[in-house]
Amino acid sequence: MEQKKFDLNSLIGFLLIGGILIWMLYLNKPSEEEIQAEKAKTEAAAKEKEKEVEQGADSKDVTLTEATTELANTNPNDSLALEGLKNRLGSFSYSSTLPSATDATTVLENDVVSLTVSNKGGYISEAKLKNHTTYTGEPVYLIKDGNASFNLQFTSENRLLNSEELYFEPSLTKNGDNNVLTMRLKTSPTAYVEYRYEVSPGEYMLDFSIKSQGLEGVMNTSQPIYLDWNLKGYRHAKSIMYENRYTRLTYEHEDEDFSKLSATGEDDEVEKNVDWMNFRQHFFSSMLLTDTPFKEVSFTSTDLVEDEAIDTVYTKKYGAKMLLEPKGGGLAYDMNMYYGPTDYKLFKKYDRNLDEAMPLGWGIFGMINKYIIIPLFGFLSGFLPAGLAIILLTVLIKLALSPVQYKQYLSQAKMKVLKPELDAIRKKHEGNQMKIQQETMKLQNIAGASPLKGCLPALLQIPVFYALFTFFPTAFDLRQKSFLWAEDLSSYDTIAELPFNIPFYGDHVSLFPILASIAIFIYMMMTMGQSMQAQQQPGMPNMKFLMYLSPLFMLVFFNNYASGLSVYYLTSNLITIGIMLVIKKFVIDEEKIKAKIEVNKKKPKKQNRFQRKMAEMMEQAEQQKAAQKKKK
Repeated sequence: MEQKKFDLNSLIGFLLIGGILIWMLYLNKPSEEEIQAEKAKTEAAAKEKEKEVEQGADSKDVTLTEATTELANTNPNDSLALEGLKNRLGSFSYSSTLPSATDATTVLENDVVSLTVSNKGGYISEAKLKNHTTYTGEPVYLIKDGNASFNLQFTSENRLLNSEELYFEPSLTKNGDNNVLTMRLKTSPTAYVEYRYEVSPGEYMLDFSIKSQGLEGVMNTSQPIYLDWNLKGYRHAKSIMYENRYTRLTYEHEDEDFSKLSATGEDDEVEKNVDWMNFRQHFFSSMLLTDTPFKEVSFTSTDLVEDEAIDTVYTKKYGAKMLLEPKGGGLAYDMNMYYGPTDYKLFKKYDRNLDEAMPLGWGIFGMINKYIIIPLFGFLSGFLPAGLAIILLTVLIKLALSPVQYKQYLSQAKMKVLKPELDAIRKKHEGNQMKIQQETMKLQNIAGASPLKGCLPALLQIPVFYALFTFFPTAFDLRQKSFLWAEDLSSYDTIAELPFNIPFYGDHVSLFPILASIAIFIYMMMTMGQSMQAQQQPGMPNMKFLMYLSPLFMLVFFNNYASGLSVYYLTSNLITIGIMLVIKKFVIDEEKIKAKIEVNKKKPKKQNRFQRKMAEMMEQAEQQKAAQKKKK
């Protein structure tokens, strides 16, 4: 290895070179005249920049953030730079000279929610729900890592300013048991725009207000003032497609008129007098409510999920741009914010019509959910596990509907008794469909039996079934509740993962939909199989096709639905099958029904107006057909 030795000649050479460089710098130093000229040039550039800023809102928006940041970071001894930057910010440059003019944050929390508020912009930069987790076990964040913005846009001294680019001064205090955070964007110690947040113990709803003080000569209230709120919803569930189906922007406007934007694609709407808005993310909601309705709000919604395999982070992007109305030369809005579960019981207690933000069905379907299903399930789940509560709820509903089902099965039994006579009619008038229908209707009328009488009780059950169909996917009490092999009743159960994706079916196999499909098939075999041949007349639907279609529909499309809904359908159909067997074995005697039909045949049967009209129309059609044959 070569050893390093001290080289005297090299040292002398470096010293000579250094001396020459110092001598050259001394000879080329600027004169006093050149220094003054450079200073004048810098001042002229600063004035020119200020002039550019005042020429249009677009350039102001671009430079405002830069100016604010520069002012906060500029050396206080650099008076020239400070003056130029202050001119660009106007009166609100005062806030950027305060110690709070940093990207620091303040945490405002209670026992259920933690809110992080940023000095820059004064808005909530993080909202975490303490008692809830995602499907991966991580805390539920409604706001995090820049997925939301909250901006007050106004004109001041011919400048268009955005609060999200300016620095607020925080002050954290107590109001009894409540925690209060005041954020002030100041032009002086007594003139400011204020955001005030107040949280109460155990509450997801917080008080929020915006007001201005001492800004009569600074804030131009003759120009529009907007509050702009944007949020991209995070994924929280195992299936982002299923979660996205129930993720939607809803709002109340024009005195209790409720609307929503599209659940797919892009949608926008401009509404007047808006009372509240909900950026709903299936089981969680981010809401803004106001005591003074917003005069006008421009809503936007963009679906961010096109492919579940690729779009895995966000569900939808929401936006609401609210037009504010100044009062007394300033702003004064008392509002509320809500960051928490989309839970009917929580929404209902605030008495602000927030339950309308939930997809519980319209008209009678929503009424059944609100006044029957939700209270009953809430009572049952109060002392039973969620899975058992679903089963007991189903049992109670089926018992309540059993009289209707009895009527349905009685009609089917009558049709079964009449089948030999109906077959004889078809054989006797083979080829004459009009005559077959006439004789069939006549026989059914005399016997007091009709396929329609069997369908009518089934139609009466539809409102209850549809109400339950909308209830289970939105029942917050089912979220992350396990039952048998299902880990979460609000999501699909999985017994096998597939190495590929089947269109409409998915990349997994759920057991509850399979069992429910088998139960539906058995039920339809028992009901339709008895009267299928009797009903296969011209104009009647292919009942055999329907018998296979319904179980197939359940098997395919419910594979990605909440397993709680499949548990309900499985239980419901098993109970229905049991009730039908009991009715058939112990309640209905087909021999007695046949004897009663024979008695009815002997009695004069009075037709109602509809039956008479139908008989007349069919008779006329038969006569016209006979006349046409004679002409030929």
